[in-house]
Amino acid sequence: MLFKSLTMAGAIAMMVVSAADAKTLKVQMSSKAGDWAHRYMTDKMAPILATMSGGELKIDALPTKAVVPHRETIDAVANGILDGDLNAISYFSGRDPAFAIMGDLIAGYDTPAQVQTFCMHGGGKEMLQKIYDKYTNGRVHVIGCGPYSKEALVSKIPIRGVDDLKGVKIRSPEGLASEVFRRAGASPSSIPFSEVYTSLEKGIVDAADASAYVNNTASGMHKVAKYPIYPGIHSMATLQFIMNKKVWDGLTDAQQAIIETWYYRSWTSQMRDANIEDLRLVARDKAGDDLTVVDWSAEERRKFREIAVGAWEDFAAKTPLAREALDAHLKYMKSINLL
Repeated sequence: MLFKSLTMAGAIAMMVVSAADAKTLKVQMSSKAGDWAHRYMTDKMAPILATMSGGELKIDALPTKAVVPHRETIDAVANGILDGDLNAISYFSGRDPAFAIMGDLIAGYDTPAQVQTFCMHGGGKEMLQKIYDKYTNGRVHVIGCGPYSKEALVSKIPIRGVDDLKGVKIRSPEGLASEVFRRAGASPSSIPFSEVYTSLEKGIVDAADASAYVNNTASGMHKVAKYPIYPGIHSMATLQFIMNKKVWDGLTDAQQAIIETWYYRSWTSQMRDANIEDLRLVARDKAGDDLTVVDWSAEERRKFREIAVGAWEDFAAKTPLAREALDAHLKYMKSINLL
């Protein structure tokens, strides 16, 4: 009886220690609470991390600007205010054009899977780590990067080709995306994703580089912007998963492996499910009479890509890291016969 009591006491003690050792990672995302992407992380993917780690690891996925402004998450992660972020890389283009090139090579790739493969297996993750080593003095660890969708473009007016972009007031992240739209004749402005709906509603912008079709639908964009462009013509915003280096180094090898595996699974799953939802919603909206879904011709897409290529090269010429980032893209693109 005494042995049995001691055994039970030991088991309880082990459970207490396990609970005390559990680590909750506080990360900030680029999406708003209620957005499809944010719900996907909190409802579907966060519980999987807890299950995979036996409860040792949990993730507290906070909406954009919950702790710091969307352009300051790098500093918050480096300084330990956040454990990590799941944020759009292009937000940091003002620090170095290399972030713009890594964040979204506008009109460069055909599918999100191509960009994800570049990030995870084609040298992208390593290039991003090199950029962070410079700007955070080695205080940030890059786990991965990649888009989950080729973004649709929401618009209050029909934009059926490059010529229709002339004079259009368009929301666009700063950096490469804004430059491409500017060269096409539009008037871009940098507005946080959380303010896109009200900017469209109030007429501050006519159109917006926003998010995946499913996310734009969930955010209510199509209530005010009745001419979405799908498939998108421009953006596959690359999101990063970075962590504070000390926090990362404090994890066991097994925990690090779990996080890496979980992240890759999360992004691949989200990419698949976003595509399925995009196709379902587009079919529904085409069958209705409320929206006009615009699909650019191959010729108009080619014109837009030619404009983008010039912007790539000009951005790459601005800093050595930007040149290296573009070269990493081009090397991979050639390896898959995209160029």
